[in-house]
Amino acid sequence: MAGEESARRIPETLTEEQAGRIFAGMNEVIRAGEEMRTLRAEMIKVLAGFGWTQERIAQLTDMSQPAVSKQIAKHRTDEPQPPMEVSLDQRDTPWLEGRLRGLAEEISETLDETAHCTRYVDALTRGKKQFTPQNVDELRRLVEEDLRLHRAKLSGGHQAAYDEISRGLDLPSKVTITAGSASVRRSVAHQIQRDHLRGRVEPFS
Repeated sequence: MAGEESARRIPETLTEEQAGRIFAGMNEVIRAGEEMRTLRAEMIKVLAGFGWTQERIAQLTDMSQPAVSKQIAKHRTDEPQPPMEVSLDQRDTPWLEGRLRGLAEEISETLDETAHCTRYVDALTRGKKQFTPQNVDELRRLVEEDLRLHRAKLSGGHQAAYDEISRGLDLPSKVTITAGSASVRRSVAHQIQRDHLRGRVEPFS
C-alpha cells in the first residue's frame, strides 16, 4: 500500500516552471558561447584592420592560422572601415559602458572582491546581465557607493575615471561610430581602462 502511495506521488511530467528553469540555465550557456564566438570573430576583424599578421592573431586567439584566415576571408567583401580609434577619451555609449565595467572590475579587485559592485561585475562577465540602460544605471550606483565608502583604499584615478565616464553617459555623443560593433567597443574600452588605471598605457596596435 505504501509503495502504491509513493508511486502516485511521482510526477508524470515536469511542470512548465521546472522545464523553464532547466532551459533558462542551458540558454545562458549557449547564448554566452555564441556571443563569445561572435565577439572573437569581430575582434579578429579589428586586429586585421590594424595590420596584424594572421600568425600573430592565431597565437593570441589560440586558433589555427587556417581558422583565422577563414574568419578574415569572411569579411573581405565587407565595406572597408577605418581602423578603430583606441584612445581612452571617446564619447559613444558602448565605449563608456566598457570603461565603466573596467573601472568596476579594478575597484572590485582593489577591495579584495568585497566591493558592492563585485556581484554585478561578475554577472556581466558571465553574460547573466546585459548592458541595458537599467543595468548600467545600477552598476553606476554601486560604483558610486564603493567610491564614497572606500575613499582611503581607492586612488584618485578611480574617482577621476568615474567622473569622466559619468559625464559621458549623462550627455552621450550624437556622433555615430562605425568602427567596431558595440560589443567589440565595450571589450576594447574595458581593457584600455584597466590598463590605464594600472599605469600600463601601451599602443593597442
